[in-house]
Amino acid sequence: MRGISGVRLVPAAETHRTTMFEIFFDLVFVFALTRVITFMAGSPTALTLTQGMVLLLLLLYSWGPYTWVGNLVRADVGRVRAATLVAMAAIFVAALVLPDAWRQGPGFFDAPLTLALAYVVGRAVQLVILFWVSATNPPLRTTLRFFTVPVVLAWLPLLGGALLGGMAQTVLWAAALVVDIGGARIAAAFRPWELRSVDHFTERFGLVLIIALGESLISAGAGPRTMAPVSAAVLAALLGLISTVCLWWLYFDRLAPAAREAVSNVPGERRASVAGDAYGIGHSPLIIGAIYVALGIEEVIAQLTGDSPHADPLGWEAATALYGGAALYLLSRLVFRRLTVRAVHPTQVVAALLPLVLLPVGRSLAPLAALAVLTACLIVVTWYDRRDSARTRPA
Repeated sequence: MRGISGVRLVPAAETHRTTMFEIFFDLVFVFALTRVITFMAGSPTALTLTQGMVLLLLLLYSWGPYTWVGNLVRADVGRVRAATLVAMAAIFVAALVLPDAWRQGPGFFDAPLTLALAYVVGRAVQLVILFWVSATNPPLRTTLRFFTVPVVLAWLPLLGGALLGGMAQTVLWAAALVVDIGGARIAAAFRPWELRSVDHFTERFGLVLIIALGESLISAGAGPRTMAPVSAAVLAALLGLISTVCLWWLYFDRLAPAAREAVSNVPGERRASVAGDAYGIGHSPLIIGAIYVALGIEEVIAQLTGDSPHADPLGWEAATALYGGAALYLLSRLVFRRLTVRAVHPTQVVAALLPLVLLPVGRSLAPLAALAVLTACLIVVTWYDRRDSARTRPA
């Protein structure tokens, strides 16, 4: 395969797996995701939690096309690798300024505009690589024409919001997100992307989730400057570790391999659409839920190591991040399960909603008690799911 100007591109084989270079790229990307925790933890209000959601969605849906790129051509070879390194640098710059994403500066290139420009560079690199790949692939070129329009249109409210700041920035960035995601969904429905290697595609998404779980736990533990008083803070950190293990178990123990097998069994002409729906719709909220749980754990530890009495209630914002993040993870997991293995039972839905039921209780408890209640809830859900999984068979 040759791209424009005779550039050599190496097609990905059906047996292609995730490369070390792609894992390196994903590490930088997950670093940007965890910087959103730093942004929300600076002032955990309802507004910052919403703004954090916008940032997470923008990052996740800008990363997704790189998975399709790596599924079409080798991302660790030649000009594609060079272009991806440019995108990596842009993501790293975005990560550095993310905690100040809504803070206007005296200079022209302040944090919001720098973040918006870095985002545009990352998306533009995708379009360049895809343009190279589609030079000898007319169906992909048709898909790319539909895909490019909403991507470029989304840059206008993104840059405008960065210049205006404040609530206008929040509204315009949310609008950019709607244009980007909605346009991409319409383009994929008209002409789905080509999926060559199921193993590469599913493995790449799984690796990002497991990196996000690990990095989020590190971010939560590294939040406080001191772990004194030791007993309460260390106990909270251990409860956070147990909660993260439960989140890992609920996806990677049985669901991940069952989903991969289910996607592999889909006929070739429908496989890309099924994989795009399952991993595009169901998988991204899994990562967002894990990020919010990490934020909630960080808030618990911060309160335990701060000046406020330990008996003070956790509060709505921290409880929403902790319990709401867990509920988002569990519900997204069921959506992903429904789109792949097709088997979701009503009792599993009830179990996924349990953290939301416990949210009013958690916000009124002391921080350590609130985290203990959520950890116990996740242990019960994990135990029940393991017992119930014997009834699940891939469709």
